[in-house]
Amino acid sequence: MNRNHFWKLLLILLLLAWSIYEIYPPTARPLVNYFQNRAVSKDATFRSILEKAQALEKQRPERSYANLEEAIGNTDIKRYFPFFQAQTDPHPTTYILNRLQREAAGKVKLGIDLAGGTSFLVQMDTNRLANDQSAGTAISQAVEVLRKRLDTFGVAEPVFQPEGNDRILIQLPGLSEQVAAEARATIQKVAYLEFRLVHPKSQELINQGITTAPGYELLTHFRTNPDGSRTPERYLVKKRPELVGGIKDAFVSRDQMGRPQISFTLNSKAADVFAKITRENVGHLLAIVLDGELQTAPRINGAIEGGSGEITGDYSEQEAFALANVLRNPLQAPVHIIDERKVDPTLGNDSIRSGIQAAIYGVIAVVVFMLVYYLRSGLVANIALLLNIIILLGVMCSIGTTLTLPGIAGVVLTIGMAVDANVLIYERIREELAVGKSMRGALSAGYDRAFGTIFDSNLTTLISSVILIFMGTGPVKGFGVTLTIGVTVSLFTSLVVTRLIFDWLLAKNWLKSLKMLHVVKGAHFDFMKWAVPAFVASWLLIVIGNGYGIFVRGHDVLGVEFAGGESVMLTFDQQHKIDVDKLRAAAKKVTGGDVLVGYQRDIASGTDTLRITARSFGKEGAQVGEKIVQELRKDFPEAKFGGETGQPSSIDRVGATVGKEIRETAILSGLVALFGILIYVAFRYEFSFAVGAVVAIIHDLLMTLGWYFLTGRELNATTVAALLTIIGFSINDTIVIFDRIREDLKLGVRGTFKEVMNKALNQTLSRTIITSGTVFLATLALYIFGGGVINDFAFTFLVGILTGTYSSIYIASALVLWWHKGRRPNIGSAQAPAQAASPARP
Repeated sequence: MNRNHFWKLLLILLLLAWSIYEIYPPTARPLVNYFQNRAVSKDATFRSILEKAQALEKQRPERSYANLEEAIGNTDIKRYFPFFQAQTDPHPTTYILNRLQREAAGKVKLGIDLAGGTSFLVQMDTNRLANDQSAGTAISQAVEVLRKRLDTFGVAEPVFQPEGNDRILIQLPGLSEQVAAEARATIQKVAYLEFRLVHPKSQELINQGITTAPGYELLTHFRTNPDGSRTPERYLVKKRPELVGGIKDAFVSRDQMGRPQISFTLNSKAADVFAKITRENVGHLLAIVLDGELQTAPRINGAIEGGSGEITGDYSEQEAFALANVLRNPLQAPVHIIDERKVDPTLGNDSIRSGIQAAIYGVIAVVVFMLVYYLRSGLVANIALLLNIIILLGVMCSIGTTLTLPGIAGVVLTIGMAVDANVLIYERIREELAVGKSMRGALSAGYDRAFGTIFDSNLTTLISSVILIFMGTGPVKGFGVTLTIGVTVSLFTSLVVTRLIFDWLLAKNWLKSLKMLHVVKGAHFDFMKWAVPAFVASWLLIVIGNGYGIFVRGHDVLGVEFAGGESVMLTFDQQHKIDVDKLRAAAKKVTGGDVLVGYQRDIASGTDTLRITARSFGKEGAQVGEKIVQELRKDFPEAKFGGETGQPSSIDRVGATVGKEIRETAILSGLVALFGILIYVAFRYEFSFAVGAVVAIIHDLLMTLGWYFLTGRELNATTVAALLTIIGFSINDTIVIFDRIREDLKLGVRGTFKEVMNKALNQTLSRTIITSGTVFLATLALYIFGGGVINDFAFTFLVGILTGTYSSIYIASALVLWWHKGRRPNIGSAQAPAQAASPARP
């Protein structure tokens, strides 16, 4: 092996080892077990903590972090984990548990559609900021505050991502319904803590029916009785607070009865004010108000020096910890949730199984095809494909990319499209061998001639995927990241890894011939003969499909991600499938308006799921989804909607404003992608080729949307990802054909432009069929076995594959032919003689 090959091999091995290191361990380890294994100096106290945590784990296995936190209580655990250096942290237990949680988490980060959990898009009321506080600084501070608050829920890989000047995307994988509700409440608390004096004659005035007094307002606190009932306690409280904020620290302690309470300490400035208030108002009641809600109103028995105190009340263990957590981390302005997505962890587990199953079947289909069709060369391509997957996952884990269902789709799509580079190389090698070149010469020429086509086709795909990263949100952005990494890695494996293997085989004298199957031999189809009728029929279908979507279905083609509202997915007893019209009538009783109701079939399992889409209207307001579920369970108990718990499998809740923004971003991202492709193709080829390519892409998008509308599907963010992927795939195929047309023109191939174009189309026909076929096989596996949101993506892309393959011939190529009115364009130097020597055929 020469020196150059040695360094290439070393690079590949190092990259492979690094990728495996980054991936391991791929899945999470049980937190309680990891807590036990990592601890040192285990004594009787530690064993007591562990026994209690294990007992709690049996009762509520979905809350491992909370179980450990409750089992530890106020015990100092720093001595068991001295290597974490938590001595200087004000909350060492939280710090240690968060470190353990992150270490125990698997390297492959799962999004909420795979792990279950909840995603929130929160908006800050920046109008409530102080005059000297910028929105950007407030958002940055809010990200850190919310991160600290939600750390206590034990989410292994939470996502906190600023969006714009006043929004934050929060994703909390793995949360159960109960914990998600607690997280929702915690997020929206500002922790605006006020100390207000109660009217000296508050009880007397209230007993007389007087609920107002100058400068005072009526606030109510509910006290929980031993039997579980709640008794209201009302106080006339000063509107103007004596002290606002000033909390330095807050933690859960116990009163004399062992009940949880919140102990707090104030900073020095607030402590002085607090001491003065209590000194001057001995015997009076002091109300403690948090975010406008009365928490408690204890009597001041004496001056409280040192700036410490307690907030007492009928708090549960969880409520006390949540309140202390919020007090430690106050926000500078109120926030409210404008978009929410919730996925049941059980559905997440099902999604993992179906997604991995789809990926495996897609890989098997492609691998088997390459082995059967290309024989020994196919084995080399499959080795490169395996390396492609490992390196792709390694890079994703290294940069912390979250794997979502669309991300799995991106992996499978990458596998299908990675084959394209190998197909281009192998078909070129076949051509070089056919003209009598030696094996070494054919390999060298094949790689050299395929390089430009591979580079152009992959770069145009990258234009779409990069736009997904910068302009997409949530799962769409994750899909863009996966596709970008995958396309980049496939360039490396197809051009470097496979070439190195072939060179090694040549050096060992083990490669004397390359046998390959050849389905399409010496084709001479007159493709351009049918260009006009195909062009007319194609645009007629586009008008019918899109006309149906716009004028018949109208607003109903928009899913909640574009129109705003709520979309609910429900499981049910498959033996009691209720008529859709009855379900729609029941749902309308809640919303007061039209509701989209339909069943969605999982092809792999043969089961149905009920999807209900309600717009942002109705008498029940923002929580309309849960109200509809309650109504359906009441009216149709035999269907058992939501299973035993009665909870939806998933909920997407999007505000109308956010829906409009997503819609506008989707359109803008598509236009930017088209413009980028237009510029690149015009630069690399010429303007007529660029126009043909862009018009073909527009045709593919409109054709796909037409079929999408005709099949009754709703547009969503995943559809946008599929459409942008179609842009990349369509231009990929078109570039390969255009590259061969340009090459034949430069070589001075004899004949009219129409004949040259037909010759190029026949030369690339084998590659077109194989590449489209392998991508189709991989995507078909997604459609059949992927389930969930992958189904919409897979259907859209399946249509796009067929349309993109067809349009490269009958839209893009035909337009270039008509643009030049059948004359050869000025590419190359032998056009005139060639044209004169070969007159036009009828």
